[in-house]
Formats: sequence, C-alpha cells, structure tokens
Amino acid sequence: MDISTKDKAFQSKKTNLFIILSGIFLTNAILAEIIGVKIFSGELTLGFEPVGWTFFGDYVLDFNLTAGAVIWPIVFITTDIINEYYGKKGVRKISFITAFFIAYIFIIISIVTQLEPAPFWLDVNTPDPDGNSFNIHYAFNTIFRQGLGIIIGSLIAFLLGQLIDVFVFQKLRAITGAKMIWLRATGSTLVSQFIDSFVVLGIAFYIFGNWSWALVVSVGIINYIYKFSVAILLTPLLYLGHHLIDNYLGKEVAERMTEEAMEDTSFL
Repeated sequence: MDISTKDKAFQSKKTNLFIILSGIFLTNAILAEIIGVKIFSGELTLGFEPVGWTFFGDYVLDFNLTAGAVIWPIVFITTDIINEYYGKKGVRKISFITAFFIAYIFIIISIVTQLEPAPFWLDVNTPDPDGNSFNIHYAFNTIFRQGLGIIIGSLIAFLLGQLIDVFVFQKLRAITGAKMIWLRATGSTLVSQFIDSFVVLGIAFYIFGNWSWALVVSVGIINYIYKFSVAILLTPLLYLGHHLIDNYLGKEVAERMTEEAMEDTSFL
C-alpha cells in the first residue's frame, strides 16, 4: 500500500469514527436538554421515602435529579473519547454544532407552542384516567416550552463545561501520556461537571426562576454526585470504547491520531 492509499484510508477511518461519535454525542446532549425540565425523586422511583437530610440549617438534601442527568454520563464519556482521538478542535467543533441545534430546537418549540390547538384534540384527551379535567394543550406547553432562563442556562453551562473538560483532559493527557485513561477522564469530569451542575440550575431556576439558593445547591449537589459517580462506574465502558476504536483504526492510525490530538493544549 503506497503513501497516498494509506493516507486516504487514514482520513476515511478518521472521518467515519468522528461521524459516529458525533452522532452519539449530539443525540444524547439534545435529548438530555429536552427531558431535563423534569425533576424526579430517586428515592420514590426506587420505592423509598425521601431521606430529607439537612445541613447548615436551610439545605434539605433529597435525591432529586433532573431527568437529563440520567443520560448525561454518556455525553461526557463520548467527550473524553473525542478528546482522546481528535483533541480540543474535535470537541469544540461538535460542542458548538450541538449548541446551535439546541438553540434551534428551543426556537422551534417556542413557535409550535404558540399554535392554536384543534378543539377535537382537546376533547379526546380529557378527562385524564382518574376522571380529572385535563388540558393537554396546557400540559404540552408546560413540558416543552422551557423559559428563556433555561435556554440561556443550558447553553452557557453546556459550552463552559465542554471547554473546561477538554482543557483539563488535555493537561492531564500531557502528564500521563497514553496511560491512565481513567485519571484524565475522571479528573476532567470532576471539574467540568461541578461547573455544569450549578451553572445551569443557578441561571435557569435562581436568576430567571423562582428557586431559592438553598434549593439550587441541594439539587446541584445531588446532580453532581450522580454524574461523577456514574462516570466512575462507567470507566470500564470507556476502556471498552478505546479497545473497539483501536481495533477499528489499527494501532498505527490510533497512535497517530492521539499524538495529533495532544498538540493543542490551549483553553480556547
């Protein structure tokens, strides 16, 4: 195989892998933003009573999570893999593309919720199974029409978290080299998700909403603990992903890509 053929094969595998990883990243990031409006109780979901822990007098700590947090670990595992093989430029590219589509989705939702409902649609969906009066149009709008604060908070937290994650990851990569994948993946998640967990709640529900600071802190702490804990538990999945990708790329191509990914360690 001549140099030109090798280079074409390299570029083809590199492009195909980026498309697959970007699809996983984009799908889960957007889905997490859409379902993130729901706050659910971890204890009640598992059949337990809320723990109701208190600290510093005003802060009640129950295991309440945003629904988006359930799948968010998939996003930062994919981020770490993209970071490993494509570096800062790769993560930045997919992050800005995702931010654009998140904004686009919220704009379309805002437009759709202004459409007048068909009368028969309201009639066939009321009452609810328990016989209570039910306005499906109101329910639809309440679920999907997320306020300006949530849009701003989500986008700022998402982009800030991604930039911090890639920066910390690359700094740790420079120290550890090709070894200790778990350290740079966990370390970058530890820092970036702390910022993400509190920024989105603070902007969306404290600055623009009606949450107290105590509620922001309590929900933020649980979200952060969950994201970080799941990231650690999913470390074997990260190694499995690296193994499958290295087998697909081949040792020579994989090493070439990871070396190129290490070259730029700046923040922006």
